[in-house]
Amino acid sequence: MVSDADGGPALFRLVRFWSRRWSTRASAEVTGEMRHVQHIQAVEAVQTAGQGGEATVNAIAHQLGLDHSGASRMVRDAAEAGYLVRTESEKDKRRTVVRLTESGEQLLAGARNWQRRVFDELTENWEEQDRAQFAGYLRRLAGELGV
Repeated sequence: MVSDADGGPALFRLVRFWSRRWSTRASAEVTGEMRHVQHIQAVEAVQTAGQGGEATVNAIAHQLGLDHSGASRMVRDAAEAGYLVRTESEKDKRRTVVRLTESGEQLLAGARNWQRRVFDELTENWEEQDRAQFAGYLRRLAGELGV
């Protein structure tokens, strides 16, 4: 029996639909090149991982849902592209942390602006109260998951 609270299947249909489309569209619109989607994912992961302290490769791997070596490669590639920099931790000199460069900040800002535009497009026929409530629920869910 389907209830009004049965959002699981709808959520996964949306995830499946957008996981294949957002990266192509976002990368092309934000950077002008398809191959930069991993850079967008990396800067977003660094920014989120750094909210609770310093962004380490392990914390970035958690945000990306990757193992350490996969996240390390993404960080390396984004650093080579000028979006990230590895530095010594201010808290523990033995650790390396990852920070956004100015270019990384610009890439992140462009990605966030694109995300807002897409949300506005997808909900343009909704009442403003519904849009605000849905956005609030999305932020709440992301916050509870730590992503």
